[in-house]
Amino acid sequence: MPIAYAGFPFLSAILLSCVIGLVTILFMPAAQHRRIKMVSAVCSGITLVISIYLFLAYDKSAGGLQFAERIAWVPSLGISYFNAADGFSLPMLLLTGIVFFTAVLTMWELETRVKEFFALVFLLVAGVFGLFMAQDLFFLFVWFDVSLFPMYLLIAVWGSTRKEYAAMKLTLYLLAGSALILPGIIYLVVKSGLSTFDMLALMQPGTFTPFQQKLAFLLFFIGFGILAGVWPLHTWSPVGHVAAPTAVSMIHAGVLMKIGAFGILRVGIYLCPLGWQYWAPLMALLATVGIVYGVFVGLAQTDLKYVIGYSSVSHMGIVGLGLSTLTIDGLNGAVFQMFAHGVMTALFFSSVGYIYDRTHTKAIAELGGLSHSMPRAASFMILAALAGIGVPCLASFWAELMVFIAAFKVYPLYGTLAVCALVVSALFMLRVVQRTCYGPPRSRYAQLPDVSFKLGIPRIILATVIITFGFFPSLMYTMIQTASLPLMGGLPW
Repeated sequence: MPIAYAGFPFLSAILLSCVIGLVTILFMPAAQHRRIKMVSAVCSGITLVISIYLFLAYDKSAGGLQFAERIAWVPSLGISYFNAADGFSLPMLLLTGIVFFTAVLTMWELETRVKEFFALVFLLVAGVFGLFMAQDLFFLFVWFDVSLFPMYLLIAVWGSTRKEYAAMKLTLYLLAGSALILPGIIYLVVKSGLSTFDMLALMQPGTFTPFQQKLAFLLFFIGFGILAGVWPLHTWSPVGHVAAPTAVSMIHAGVLMKIGAFGILRVGIYLCPLGWQYWAPLMALLATVGIVYGVFVGLAQTDLKYVIGYSSVSHMGIVGLGLSTLTIDGLNGAVFQMFAHGVMTALFFSSVGYIYDRTHTKAIAELGGLSHSMPRAASFMILAALAGIGVPCLASFWAELMVFIAAFKVYPLYGTLAVCALVVSALFMLRVVQRTCYGPPRSRYAQLPDVSFKLGIPRIILATVIITFGFFPSLMYTMIQTASLPLMGGLPW
């Protein structure tokens, strides 16, 4: 794989922005809420600007890893600080920048332990950014764990609805995944005989036997799959969604679940392609069950956040189905779906969070007629719901289309079931919208304030991204192709 080293360390600059934001917040007086929020907005905005620049500056004609940085850290163990970005990781970096910045702005009204909240968010997001750019297995694992630990406190302290239970369940599940990933990494490093954690060196053909790849891929699939919400290891996710505060729900569903799917792709598929081929039918089965299960369990929910939580399980199943097809279209659709779902679910949680803060309820039966009292807030929610059901000219449509085309070719039965589930998903999501946004307005909500321009900025950004990539899907598709074509062209079958 070709590597282009950076003249300026843009990737490290993203991490440094998170670190500077974290340290600055820690040294600020806790009572200076507004200044803490301003620092958070500026530093998260810098990460967004850099991620947009990298996405636009990437040389698609050259492809491969670009903006690379490498510094030997522990040479005796083959560990190096090695960052780079390609057509798979750049969409994820852009997604993280968007969700991070909009999540900070969404929590502008927070008044409870503001300093601690934003400090933990910066620590969490630093881990997410680091994982998406890491090309060294040691650092990839470190960043993976860094992104998980703040979640417990963020949910247990600022959450609601059985928040201690949700925080503990989420932490135990994700640590169980981490406990499988680490042995898989050590196993491959030892069996390679290369004394290195460098993924580029480890992915060379012939490095691992078919049995080694099958065993390691299974460990990575389960370990990362827990975070990706793979059925039946998904039960922590809807509970975590519901209990988390709005910004954490946005980051949780928007980017944390994508870490799981990205880990399967970057580590499992790249290093163990024969294992990928061997376990693909199981991946397809579990993904299809997850798609159908998420839809029908979501259909029975009476809490808005639970609806979105189970919808996320279903949508992440689409990612898994795309990866399981072993095709270029499936890979393209899976990565596109990771990006589109991340933005869509961030908008959904942001919109529902605003409604909950004003109405103090997430119960669908207690809402109604919100389009009369809060038309702008309702509009953002409706757009997110339409994106979630795959309406044409919105970003999710193109991602799901590519996955289903690939699935019909490779797994006709699974593809049919997935599409049928999507139809049911559309019906129940529209039903939720009808019950919350339309119908007779509730008198107790008549005087509630609608989204102001300042509070609407993060929702406008997310909505713009959904529409932009819906009308111009080639912006994302051509980027992903620069990574999927070389990957599929170099496979050993």
